[in-house]
Amino acid sequence: MNYENSYCQAAPKRDSSLKNPLNLINHGSDILYLNGFCANQGLTGMIQTDYIGDLSKQVGEEVTLRGWLSHKRSSGKIQFLMLRDGTGVCQCVVMKNAVDEASYALANELTQESTFAVTGKVQEAKGKAPGDVELFVSKLETISIATDYPITPKEHGIEYLMQHRHLWLRHSRPWATMKIRDTIIWAIREFFHERDFICFDSPILTPNAAEGTSTLFETKYFDEGMAYLSQSGQLYGEAGAMAFGKVYVFGPTFRAERSKTKRHINEFWMVEPEVAFMDLEGDMELAEQFIHYVIGKVLAERLAELGTLDENSGRLEARCRSILKPFVRMHYDEAAKILDTYWDEKLASGDPLPPTFKRFEYGDDFGAYDEIALTSLYDVPVIVHHYPAAVKAFYMKRDPNEPDKALAMDVLFPEFGEIIGGSQREDDLTQLQARLVEHRLPESVFEWYLDLRRYGSVPHAGFGLGLERLVMWVCDLEHIREAIPFPRTLTRIWP
Repeated sequence: MNYENSYCQAAPKRDSSLKNPLNLINHGSDILYLNGFCANQGLTGMIQTDYIGDLSKQVGEEVTLRGWLSHKRSSGKIQFLMLRDGTGVCQCVVMKNAVDEASYALANELTQESTFAVTGKVQEAKGKAPGDVELFVSKLETISIATDYPITPKEHGIEYLMQHRHLWLRHSRPWATMKIRDTIIWAIREFFHERDFICFDSPILTPNAAEGTSTLFETKYFDEGMAYLSQSGQLYGEAGAMAFGKVYVFGPTFRAERSKTKRHINEFWMVEPEVAFMDLEGDMELAEQFIHYVIGKVLAERLAELGTLDENSGRLEARCRSILKPFVRMHYDEAAKILDTYWDEKLASGDPLPPTFKRFEYGDDFGAYDEIALTSLYDVPVIVHHYPAAVKAFYMKRDPNEPDKALAMDVLFPEFGEIIGGSQREDDLTQLQARLVEHRLPESVFEWYLDLRRYGSVPHAGFGLGLERLVMWVCDLEHIREAIPFPRTLTRIWP
């Protein structure tokens, strides 16, 4: 077969039953396929073909694993090495009478996080080893010996672990969290791709604010004046919706908030769909379908990781399953009445209140305690809509039947609070210009945004979901900084 100029022909579909998880397929001497992509086959070197994640399908087979020593123990003339390779953890059984003297001696020398390779036969070990399989070793080779690994089995404080975040990611809880995060990311993309949305990348450097000027990171941009790290890709997403109908922006965003709460970080990932010819009702429906899809994917693919996080109690699985029910929807006014009654009863009971508690008043946006109080009354998410326009962003359309209310909505998760914020966007040019004046934003830097209303304006809507907040809820993390590989907070920019 001739592949002139290295052009790729249609790659064969990946067969998940193949032993080789990288799906390397050699077609002659010119091309190899790698997960559906083609490349010149002049490469040489080590390619791992056996992975711990596949061992349950390889019982009775001989495999070679490579990875890091999580920990080990010994019993008489048997050593149990816990090997991790990124796909899972395998108990490797090294028996003195089954390996040569050199291999047994090397096993004895291995320290925490040393790297090594083992060859042996996969055996069933139901209830005795991770994944219900173990490897009986016939050969062991050392790759490198680690010395004085700083995260020892003893208890460590969170600040110490964050200072060693580059190493802590190897351990079971962060490892499970990042696996779940990865599944959520893929589920987000799959949800929109299956519905013919275009992934529409927005710039990180912007000339204007999207969510107010007080939380901007700024930098000098050559001779063009100041530029700002993006607070949101939404405004650019609206331009995309006018071109493609349905788009989503998915990328890093930045907020210079001097906040130390457990739900705030200064750099995070946001997914923001924008849809032309969609109103507030459609926006709420899209958000509910979206959450159901993403949580469903986590339940389908990451039950083992949820078990790692809740010590196999089933608590996190049950909580996720509860989210798959229909959401509660309520007008802001109804939510305000419920909160008034809730706080009246709370104050009358004499129960202690948080030191930073501030009593909700009608017309306020909900604080964290209000969101948690409201959602504690339900076992499913609550969508609150029609917030006071005065507390919402300039681009949110006002309801012509309730001019003091914005066509806005928030999705609040049980005993957690806001996960999604969205709205129908203002599509009237004159009204949008008036909002800019009200919010004291310079019209000149929004001229391009106003053009979207000058030339073919249509009703449209969208929402934003902070990825880390969703990961935090799914994994029941104490702090949002654990939901991202390398968090950036008010007091941390290292490592």
